Amino acid sequence: MYDIKKIYEPQNIDEAVQMLYDDKEAIVINGGSDVLIKNREGHLTDIPFVSIYNLKELKKIYIDENESIIIGSGVSFTNIEKDPIVNKYIDFLAYAVGQVGGPQIRNIGTMGGNICNGVPSADSCTSVMALNTYLHLKSVNGTRVVPVCEFYVGAGKTIRQRDEILTHFEIKKEDYLGYTGNYIKYAMRNAMDIATLGCCIMTKLSEDKKTLEDVRITYGVAAPTPIRSPKLEEKLIGQKVGDNLIKIIDENYTLDVNPRNSWRASKDFRLHIIRELARRNINAAIVKGGGESVYSC
Repeated sequence: MYDIKKIYEPQNIDEAVQMLYDDKEAIVINGGSDVLIKNREGHLTDIPFVSIYNLKELKKIYIDENESIIIGSGVSFTNIEKDPIVNKYIDFLAYAVGQVGGPQIRNIGTMGGNICNGVPSADSCTSVMALNTYLHLKSVNGTRVVPVCEFYVGAGKTIRQRDEILTHFEIKKEDYLGYTGNYIKYAMRNAMDIATLGCCIMTKLSEDKKTLEDVRITYGVAAPTPIRSPKLEEKLIGQKVGDNLIKIIDENYTLDVNPRNSWRASKDFRLHIIRELARRNINAAIVKGGGESVYSC
């Protein structure tokens, strides 16, 4: 049984933030695939929930007047995975959310909840970070826009306040056009498992496909929070496309990461996965962008 004090069902986002403001105990619930599990385990019990699951304004994906891709926080993983805009411009995100749990979880779970949960094993977090995504948070005091690189502050912790609702994700034109990307999840099982480690890499090639003009490398479960790998990125940017990229990765893949020992994997094994996923992802992203393969495994 669930120990829930009360459920509020607002008709719109303004009602939702007002309910959170008025009831100082209340917290947001969207799909509930994380919150309800915690409730059954004895956490988040005897408190009110403000359900935003049925708010249609949070379930849209579109390109706005600035050519930014907008993804509502209430869009299910299933709908993101199948969306034509996502598949056309940022297909690696579609693939990443398709790795979450099983079909039932993907039908009810949302990227908004996945990101706000704050855990580095979330399948969507590395792609969201690689895309330099902006998160729009709304409360009775107004809206603030937070870059994803500032959103995570610790293991399972974000800067979102109790009375704030993540309304949507904004991916700016300059952060997706001209890029290709790839995501790989390593887990103990092929399905229905959380990531032992996740990695997403985005690349932008020169017009002749011979030079790596830009690269973004992100990891989940390589540190207490999802992270970028800026020192490795700096060494790769401007390099010629070839197996020299793999040599640079091999020599520098440990610079920005800090994986831990856990029952899922040792630190040394995670370091091995970090290197291998970086090799495979940079190759896949380059090939998607029209460049020559730089690695085979």
